[in-house]
This record gives sequence, structure tokens and C-alpha cells, in this order.
Amino acid sequence: MTTRATGMTALTVDDRLAIHELLAMHGHLVDAGELDRLDEVLTANSVYDVSDLGSEPLHGITAVREAARALGPGNPVGHHVTNVVLTAVDDATVHARSKGIGVNADGTTGSVTYEDTVTRGVDGWRISYRKVLARREPLGG
Repeated sequence: MTTRATGMTALTVDDRLAIHELLAMHGHLVDAGELDRLDEVLTANSVYDVSDLGSEPLHGITAVREAARALGPGNPVGHHVTNVVLTAVDDATVHARSKGIGVNADGTTGSVTYEDTVTRGVDGWRISYRKVLARREPLGG
């Protein structure tokens, strides 16, 4: 991932595709209720920071699963990720910024910004930190 001429870290096309699919897979797994597969998208010690939504940050996959199950029918029926921007930090760390659109069972929608730290491990890329920022006002409020 490091370019020799400049010494700067650059993402390969394969890394970019893998991270885009990783971010998309999160929504597929959650929407399908396949919470036992969250280890495919999150690191074991991940932090899922939903403090902007009024909850405490969730530490670890088990906490994320339990929070989703506790929310039950209050969960969106559709999580859609778009506008993904990736910035390499080093050979094993990427900052990912994306937009999330949640569709609720009653047809209402909401918009968030995801600020993710994605890390490369033995099983590939995983989200190690996610901050969910609610979009409440146009033009950045």
C-alpha cells in the first residue's frame, strides 16, 4: 500500500473494493438480522459510538448485537451506505467517511454520517471504530 517514490501511503484498488464491500455488508447483515455474523465486519474489540444518537458507545461485537436485539422493531428496515471516501492512515489503517440512510418500518427516513476506522487483520479489513453522527440540519447546521 505504500508508494516507493513518495513514501506516502496509498490504497490499492483491491483494498478500496474490499473496504467498500465491508461498509455495504454491515447494512446487509443488520437488515437481515444476521447479527451472529457481525464478526465479518467488526473487530472483536470494536467501538460503535452512538453517543450522538443518545446512547453510550458500544464496546465489542456482543454489545452491538445486544443493543440491536434490544431495539427490536425500532431498528431501521434498511441501512444504505453511500458517498464513501477513504483515506489511508498507514498500511493497516484507513479512515472511512460515508453517508448512511436509514429507512424505518413506517416509511420515515433518517440520515447519518459514519466516521470509521477500518483496520486490516488476519481476516481482512474490519471496522474497529465507528462513530455515527446524526444529520439533523441542512448545510452542516
